[in-house]
Amino acid sequence: MPRAVKGVLVECDPSIKALILSLDSKSHNIVLADLDDEHLLIDVPMLEYVKRELDSQLAENTFKPAELDNIQRK
Repeated sequence: MPRAVKGVLVECDPSIKALILSLDSKSHNIVLADLDDEHLLIDVPMLEYVKRELDSQLAENTFKPAELDNIQRK
């Protein structure tokens, strides 16, 4: 008998998809289906967690011009 699971369709570029799949590889309860290069089906209760983690990782890895000023002054 088929089983239905509620999920959220997420459309993203391949780099963001790779980050989400990396998060899923640690816990295996985020991604319900890897549909294609730009689409994932994510478990509804995990959506806010994924958003927070992506925001954190992107903030950590985003270049800020003020950082360049600090490096050049040293």
